[in-house]
Amino acid sequence: MILNFILKYIGFFAAFCTTISFLPQAIKVYKSRSTKDISLYMFLIFTIGTTCWLIYGVIISSVPIILANAITLVLSFFILVYKIKYK
Repeated sequence: MILNFILKYIGFFAAFCTTISFLPQAIKVYKSRSTKDISLYMFLIFTIGTTCWLIYGVIISSVPIILANAITLVLSFFILVYKIKYK
């Protein structure tokens, strides 16, 4: 029981760390309108992968996976759109 509690919060902490890591990049892209050093293919593949993780999280009903990947998907999609728009 205590192990499940610990594992749940490790999942939330991991989700928080990996999700929040995209925020500085998204802010930088928004402010500078520059994406020249970002790989289009990397962000395209990453966005597809994040979508798959979100679907997986929904299927297994994992709140940390759902929350992290929903937020990460929004941030990565934002960066991807700016990459395409401001080539």
